[in-house]
Amino acid sequence: MWRHRELTQPELHLKLKQQEILYAGNAQLKIYGRLTCASGKRMLKNNRVFFVNEHEAIAQGYRPCGHCMRQAYKKWKDATI
Repeated sequence: MWRHRELTQPELHLKLKQQEILYAGNAQLKIYGRLTCASGKRMLKNNRVFFVNEHEAIAQGYRPCGHCMRQAYKKWKDATI
């Protein structure tokens, strides 16, 4: 997991280009989603974290985004009820 505020622009672009970053999350809300998510794009840089894959996000205690990952969110929600 990488914090957005701790990465320089060149580092971030390199990680994106090399597909080391595939998901982003909100550190305060503990929600992760796709990089293209409109909700995620509105997130403050100080709250944004990046993940290599879903397994890493889940292992860190994050849940799927209800907007960009509807099926994964529904599965998560059904499992928590």
